[in-house]
Amino acid sequence: MKILLISTYELGRQPFGLASPAAWLRKRGHKVNCLDLSRQALSEQAVREAGLIAFYVPMHTATRLMLELLEPVRRSNPTAHLCAYGLYAPLAADSLRAGGIESLFGGEFEQALVDLAEHLSGLSAFPQIHPLDSNVSLARLRFVTPDRSDLPSLVNYAHLVMPVGEHRLVGYTEASRGCKHLCRHCPIVPVYNGVFRIVDREIVLADIRQQVEAGAQHITFGDPDFFNGVGHAVPLVEALHSEFPQLSYDVTIKVEHLRENAELLKTLRDTGCLFIVSAVESLDDHILKKLQKGHTREDFFGVVEECRRVGIALQPTFVPFTPWTTFENYLDLLAQLRRLELIGAVAPIQLAIRLLVTAGSRLLEIEEVRNRIGPFDAKSLIFPWEHGVPGIDRLSEELEDIVSAAEKSKQSRAAIFEKIWRAANRAADRRIEEKDLLVPATATGVPYLNEPWYC
Repeated sequence: MKILLISTYELGRQPFGLASPAAWLRKRGHKVNCLDLSRQALSEQAVREAGLIAFYVPMHTATRLMLELLEPVRRSNPTAHLCAYGLYAPLAADSLRAGGIESLFGGEFEQALVDLAEHLSGLSAFPQIHPLDSNVSLARLRFVTPDRSDLPSLVNYAHLVMPVGEHRLVGYTEASRGCKHLCRHCPIVPVYNGVFRIVDREIVLADIRQQVEAGAQHITFGDPDFFNGVGHAVPLVEALHSEFPQLSYDVTIKVEHLRENAELLKTLRDTGCLFIVSAVESLDDHILKKLQKGHTREDFFGVVEECRRVGIALQPTFVPFTPWTTFENYLDLLAQLRRLELIGAVAPIQLAIRLLVTAGSRLLEIEEVRNRIGPFDAKSLIFPWEHGVPGIDRLSEELEDIVSAAEKSKQSRAAIFEKIWRAANRAADRRIEEKDLLVPATATGVPYLNEPWYC
């Protein structure tokens, strides 16, 4: 049958979540079109011809964008079976069903999509383990090499910007899914509940190989945590470096894992790792405990020092606006980033992000969160909440506007940081000393991807 796979947004990356199921479905003889709407226009012809239209929803932003498409897609093709798959499919199930989605697949979705296509084609009965209305599968799949043949060229996606101004084409792959950890705010937890699944090493290498042939000079590993399975990750990058010694890469790793596996940082460096993204979230121990992050403020400081000693850039990410945020701990965050010379390593949007309370979130275990949230908003896909101090909410909104305007005008991270610093001090009614506005020269001396990401 004719199948249309659609991605709305994936952080400026060529979507693994289209390429992987496309390979599975084509292997079974189905005709598959892939559309990445972050880089392509919606094809009316592809919509009209499809018997199955499946939307990839790995993130909150992607899901909200996808909801806006349902009405026009259904209008163009009233008979197609509409499906949503990916992390947010089960998390946004009610909103998706209300919009006309008939099948939902979370977790490991490739086999479920094949089974659905076979069922709709009349080639097989739909297995009991994949009910048509909803499914989260944590099955151990035997992956096949993703098929990227009809996706936009890597030239169209985020580039790596080196400190000397060099730009490198970036490929993207996944060596694992899920996560061993149960951080309260993480959307992975309600779906995987502490489980993680690996993609076979040879499949990962084959996927990277085809992207290198397409021009990739750097690879982003999109695993929620690359060190969930150290025994899988380390041999993989060693094999990668052996085959492509000039190829660089980046990974995402928890502070907790970086602390426990500090001796492996040299291995990462020596195999081409340029930087490590780490979801630090806060520098306040009280907030870190609420989020059950598994690390402390001092742990983060230690990891910064160790990464710097080894020679790998650390790029921390944050959720600075939570129900427990104060002017004091927000200003302390900014002060520490200045002290640690990490201004250039932090994308400005990371200093404006507000905690999302989604359906199924473990944040709902906390009584003070339950007392502060409003009714679930089916359009925004969150439980809205207000801070007890109105000035905190106003600052959050102001910083979003500052970052948005500054990034559109392509201001430097250092310049945006100064605007954030001024706004935060003004909101807290603090006098700013001009000496505090001196930004270190290292504020821009780190490699980074040139497309800022959103949750």
